[in-house]
Amino acid sequence: MARRDVDRHDERAAFVLHAWPYKETSLIVEAFAEIDGRVAMVARGAKRPRSELHGVLQAFQPVSLSWSGAGELKTLIRAEWRGGMPLPGGSALLCGFYLNELVLKLLPREDPHPRLYAAYRDALAGLAGGAAQAPVLRRFEVALLAELGYAMQLSVDADTGAPLDPDARYHYAFDRGARRRAPSPGVRWPEVRGATLIALASGRFDDASTAAEAKRLMRDVIDHHLESRTIQSRKVVRDLQTLEEDSIE
Repeated sequence: MARRDVDRHDERAAFVLHAWPYKETSLIVEAFAEIDGRVAMVARGAKRPRSELHGVLQAFQPVSLSWSGAGELKTLIRAEWRGGMPLPGGSALLCGFYLNELVLKLLPREDPHPRLYAAYRDALAGLAGGAAQAPVLRRFEVALLAELGYAMQLSVDADTGAPLDPDARYHYAFDRGARRRAPSPGVRWPEVRGATLIALASGRFDDASTAAEAKRLMRDVIDHHLESRTIQSRKVVRDLQTLEEDSIE
């Protein structure tokens, strides 16, 4: 097979995660492709009003992308809008930006994750369709961590293997799961009810207190894996104060 065929990818189902200006008329596009994972590419001339790419490279819309190149930065050849998904609005739009930021900051480039792509697509569809935001976000967070190899233990005590007691309180060790015993001095593990962990496993939250505690736990777990990086969409949410109590921050 010729080298140019190996390095070319045609009509890949994808979503645009982020795009920013590059030189005078072009864009750098970060996309999440179903088969190829997160891919960076230059969209030459995309800022020109008459460009076929102009208006197609929008976030939260399914697109078909074709690109070529062997390096980390590919060259976008063609982009087509697939349609069929309404845009999220209001607080759901900010939740969408949060999802995009998680993928950008946690998912390595060119690492295929078709199951995570499906979870992302379903999360966007839920947000755009008016689904309760907290369950949508929590389900995606759990799926993302599992795909990255950081699957959360949400069913048994990490020390004994016994099923979690919904009425008990646990300390959640980031590398092991729920434990009854407190961490060593200087080590911080989030404290959480067994009922909240069980709810995270099912993706269903029957009361506001469980949803709020699940949000706090997932923020701590994700921050642990982000290390020193920050999620800017959280700050936007705080500043605007437009999301409901059960959403991102």
